[in-house]
Amino acid sequence: MPELDEILGVPFKVLDDGFVRVIDYMGNDGSIVQAARVSYGKGTKKIHQDRGLIRYLMRHRHTTPFEMCEIKLHVRVPMDTWRQWIRHRTANVNEYSTRYSIAIDAAYQTPPDQWRLQSVGNRQGSAGFADKAVGNRLSQRETQLQQLAREVYYERLEAGIAREQARKDLPLSTYTEAYWKIDLHNLLHFLELRMAENAQWEIRQYAWIIGNEIVRRWCPLTWEAFQDYRLQAHSLSRLEVEIIRHLAGGDARAAVTAAIEMGLLPQDYEFGMELKRNRERDELEQKLLQLGFSVPWK
Repeated sequence: MPELDEILGVPFKVLDDGFVRVIDYMGNDGSIVQAARVSYGKGTKKIHQDRGLIRYLMRHRHTTPFEMCEIKLHVRVPMDTWRQWIRHRTANVNEYSTRYSIAIDAAYQTPPDQWRLQSVGNRQGSAGFADKAVGNRLSQRETQLQQLAREVYYERLEAGIAREQARKDLPLSTYTEAYWKIDLHNLLHFLELRMAENAQWEIRQYAWIIGNEIVRRWCPLTWEAFQDYRLQAHSLSRLEVEIIRHLAGGDARAAVTAAIEMGLLPQDYEFGMELKRNRERDELEQKLLQLGFSVPWK
């Protein structure tokens, strides 16, 4: 793929000192089509037919053909973000070793206006930002902490302490590097989760670069289908379909009754009453609003 060849080895900057760059790759959109049409020999060479097939495969979640493409990335990422990244176990990984080498002399520093507040409704998420005065103080303290941790680390090394032990108090903001090789199917799964609005902001920056700067160049037909059927699409449960069917028919009362029967609303529900948080109901409400419906219990 000429567009991807142009950026081989070129680092895309992420955060303050991170990067992503393509080391190598195998296959392209044509490889996906070829695998899907293996019983038809060479298959077709018309772009609109290839596009239609790729969209069909994506739409119906026929995943095996997408596994025929692989890519190897070199990434530099803060260790706390890498902990989330490495949970995607369907890749081949070789990470920079701080047992063998001295730790990378770089740590992610949070800008004063980027200190996020803990979300009340999501224990693992954030919502809003701390005020400027608090942000300035926290960023100053962060710098002091990182400098002290680095000084203690080098002090241990100079005293002859083994690297594997000297490293133990380095902060999770310390950058690490890795080679990360993954097939396209599993890469798209990674991107679907890590480009989502509720993913941690730092890893979303990496996912955005990988998707929009790399996959887009590598497999443009697949990237288009992925956005249409996965990234910017919604799946509906049987319960959600029933409620939407009532709303589409203009029967908001039946929609509320169905929500009560399904456990999305309390049995003693009355319009205007204060509702306890229900994550499934919250997600349904977001879908209703995006589809142009009013939420009948609000």
